Amino acid sequence: MERVYGGIEAGGTKFVCAAGTGPDDIRSKIQFPTTTPEETIGKAIDFFRDFMEKQPLGAIGIASFGPVNLDRNSPDYGYITGTPKSGWSHTDFAGRVQRALGLPVAFDTDTNGAALGEYLWGAAQGFDTFIYITVGTGIGGGGMANGELMHGLVHPEMGHLRIPHDRQKDPFEGCCPYHGDCLEGLASGEAMELRWGCKPEELPADHPAWELEAEYLAAGLNNLICTLSPQRVIIGGGLTKNPNLLPMVRSNVAQLLNRYIDASQITKNISEYIVPPALGDLSGVLGAIGMVRRDKPD
Repeated sequence: MERVYGGIEAGGTKFVCAAGTGPDDIRSKIQFPTTTPEETIGKAIDFFRDFMEKQPLGAIGIASFGPVNLDRNSPDYGYITGTPKSGWSHTDFAGRVQRALGLPVAFDTDTNGAALGEYLWGAAQGFDTFIYITVGTGIGGGGMANGELMHGLVHPEMGHLRIPHDRQKDPFEGCCPYHGDCLEGLASGEAMELRWGCKPEELPADHPAWELEAEYLAAGLNNLICTLSPQRVIIGGGLTKNPNLLPMVRSNVAQLLNRYIDASQITKNISEYIVPPALGDLSGVLGAIGMVRRDKPD
């Protein structure tokens, strides 16, 4: 019998927990709002305890919002560190789950988790260098370089790229508590809500807000494409539910690159180069399961 694993996609707005082996075999799944660390992590632990009364689990993968500490030699490995998410800074996430459930735990960013899910089962199959961007309450990014998830000094923080900001066109100062008008500060769901006075999903699909959003996202992608040379760009998150957004982003990226990168994937087939996640809203939690299927966590 194939071993079953648990996965936690920990987002700033909601948690998704699942047990299974892959997209065609999810045995149980739950979703709930992100509140306090005590309550939210506790709900995740209770979900897996209930599942384990019926069936054993081999390990738990956690794909978490951040910043997070991924240095296995650090006493704070598995912690959420200095995050803008109120009440969550310096939270021992992986350690608490491991101690409560007595299982090995793998830990990475939510965007790397989603990237891994898409690599194993979704839109990144067949590519070894790609990026996954999520555009929701915040903006984050991860991906793979030469077949390995992106890590380094800490981990990618693609949402905090500095991008052009025409203050006459857009006088909004930005909402990032660290940088003000970085990509996340100008183009996240929180930024859209503060700028326009309503939640993004309440804006008509043809509202001018979306044109500005597409310009900002394209500026960030232009920098990432020129720097990392990804073979594919995957964009997920709640804001991409607007069907007009990705086509506008593609058009703006093509204009910014101006055919400098002479690759047919961009110059001729950009609709197949910048794509939504094939796994939809399950990329992150499936990627968390994929972490422990693929590797041997502590």
